[in-house]
Amino acid sequence: MSQSGELLSRRSFGRLAAGLAGAAGTGALSACTSGRGRPSADTPLRIMAINHVWSQAVRRRTKEFEERIGRRVSMTLLTADQLTSSYNVKLNASGTDVDVMMVRALQDQLLFAHNGWLADLSDRVADDARFAWRDFQPAPRAASVTQGKILSVPVVTERPTLYYRKDLVEDLGGPPRTLEALMSASEELAAHKKGLYGFVGRGQRNGAVSQWSSFLYSHGGDFVVDGRSAIGTPEALAAYEYYGKLLARTGPPGATNMSLEQAMPIFAQGKAAFYVDADAIYSSFLDPKVSTVQDTVGFAPFPAGPAGAKPHNIPSWSLGINAFSLLRDDAWQFIKWAAGPEMSKVLQTEGIPGARASVWSDAKTLASFPPDLAEAMRLNAERGRGYDRPRVLQVGRARDIVGRPLVAGILGQSVAPVARDADAEFADFLVRDNRHKES
Repeated sequence: MSQSGELLSRRSFGRLAAGLAGAAGTGALSACTSGRGRPSADTPLRIMAINHVWSQAVRRRTKEFEERIGRRVSMTLLTADQLTSSYNVKLNASGTDVDVMMVRALQDQLLFAHNGWLADLSDRVADDARFAWRDFQPAPRAASVTQGKILSVPVVTERPTLYYRKDLVEDLGGPPRTLEALMSASEELAAHKKGLYGFVGRGQRNGAVSQWSSFLYSHGGDFVVDGRSAIGTPEALAAYEYYGKLLARTGPPGATNMSLEQAMPIFAQGKAAFYVDADAIYSSFLDPKVSTVQDTVGFAPFPAGPAGAKPHNIPSWSLGINAFSLLRDDAWQFIKWAAGPEMSKVLQTEGIPGARASVWSDAKTLASFPPDLAEAMRLNAERGRGYDRPRVLQVGRARDIVGRPLVAGILGQSVAPVARDADAEFADFLVRDNRHKES
């Protein structure tokens, strides 16, 4: 998961994609207000959301919410690209015909905040003890805050999981617990198992950045430190070189063209021993329609690097309120209901990873996941950082710059000069990006 489309692509596999077809036809966004006048009782609460398993599950339960507030709910489900385009059109025109917005806090929120499109939820959160804001995991909670204001509420989270073939690691003492062991095991299996790749992962310049972030953090690096580019530090260089070497030596050919859609099937068809990607896609490997490894796949926490195990733990999707909405009170009631403790527990019991700490400590909610996956998710969440890409206005451009040394490493080129050039380019980008923030 570029990120704008990757989450939808993930759910195109297995159970996490069930029932997506035809959902986009739900609920036309027709305004029932006159200009900016007071909305009538017939005006629906209009929700725009990603065409996603979370949205599907909530949509099936909206009648319960309608009865609670006495207002009809209109929920339109779109692809990520369609959602972004719709927001740009509607909100640039200060449109009132959307109330609740499903957003990517790490991809969109800084820009949306800069544009004044998201309502400040800080007072609503603080005044509602039952909503229990402190129950949300620290990393996703922190990602919901921009310039000291709570602008979104996380509803779906994800972390990187080490997927592995249990039948191949029995003689190696189990799944690797460190990045050093992952490299060694990948090289050994690729060298001695004909037709098997040691490791598969994303290698596409932009799309690989989010998964590489956990390798970066675990090497002691970061994208930005004290407002300055950090992708030229020794720690970042070590992470670039490690990931490049891992794919170059043990991965499939053409790795630099691989996003989620190309990498996942290679592991699902039993052609790779190890794969690191989002835990949200796990059901793909348990579905015999797309997987040959359903009986041999294992799940492990992200391995420790020189700085320890520091995966990302991010809110992949969150809920916000359109600053121009005429139904902001009802929109908040919807968020309280859809992201509240009760609904979070119900949805995680159905296998949808949520953002509340309470659901991750509840044995009943974890029972829907394979036990080793549940434990890996729990540990990764505890250790995780709340972002997997640079936190800037122009996220796509930043990812292009950061991803350039990754590609060099995978191609077997010298990474240091490319990282040095990318660091200078990223430093200049950050200056210009900060100017945009202040304008």
